[in-house]
Amino acid sequence: MLVDTHSHIYTEEFSDDIADVIQRAYENEVRKIILPNIDSSTIRKMLDLADEYPQICYPLMGLHPTSVNEDYEDELELVDFWLQKEKFYGVGEIGIDLYWDKTFVNEQIDAFRRQIRMAIKYDLPIVIHFRESFNEVMQVLHEEKAPGMRGVFHSFSGTLDQANQVVDLGFKLGVNGVVTFKNSGMDKVIQKIDPYHIILETDAPYLTPVPFRGKRNESSYLIYVAQKVADLYQISVQDLAKLSTQNAESLFQI
Repeated sequence: MLVDTHSHIYTEEFSDDIADVIQRAYENEVRKIILPNIDSSTIRKMLDLADEYPQICYPLMGLHPTSVNEDYEDELELVDFWLQKEKFYGVGEIGIDLYWDKTFVNEQIDAFRRQIRMAIKYDLPIVIHFRESFNEVMQVLHEEKAPGMRGVFHSFSGTLDQANQVVDLGFKLGVNGVVTFKNSGMDKVIQKIDPYHIILETDAPYLTPVPFRGKRNESSYLIYVAQKVADLYQISVQDLAKLSTQNAESLFQI
């Protein structure tokens, strides 16, 4: 069994064939799918999907850094409201993104900090987006560090030194289709990290693994990520699946 620990299959890209997407995932041994939220516009669709497939889909609540703008205070109030109202399995997708736009960097940092505190308050793991912002994210995590703080660096594509910093903090590394890309360099990094610190993800509909790169990603393609990672560790895909599933189930309590 595999767990897709990061998938946005509730978005418009899947509106026409979501039942088939879920079925294909199930047929490829992906039996649990974690759904990180983006912002207020995606909450209803995400929760509807989780309600429709309660034994497969597990929702998270959070405000994505690229959705942080002038009204982020209202968005954060909504995040806290939903965390009190419904059952969620983590706070995410949260973090800092300095790749697309730095206009609201201070607001991003504040939103990240406050959502970490929410996660600690509700005893939930955090799912971190850290595009072009590893140092900034680490600084906030060290400043906010508290008992029970845990989570994953989603779509990890950093250096070995950065990977070790994540591991030393007690966080997991989210590995997805990037590891199958020829020149990503992630194969060399992952080989040097104990698989205990790894969880698998797709980030569907993005970062589609080889051999489907360039097409819409979906949870069923997690098998290609698992096979690549298993090859790197020189273990069977069954053993890799068992270990990564245990890591995911432990982190998200699913």
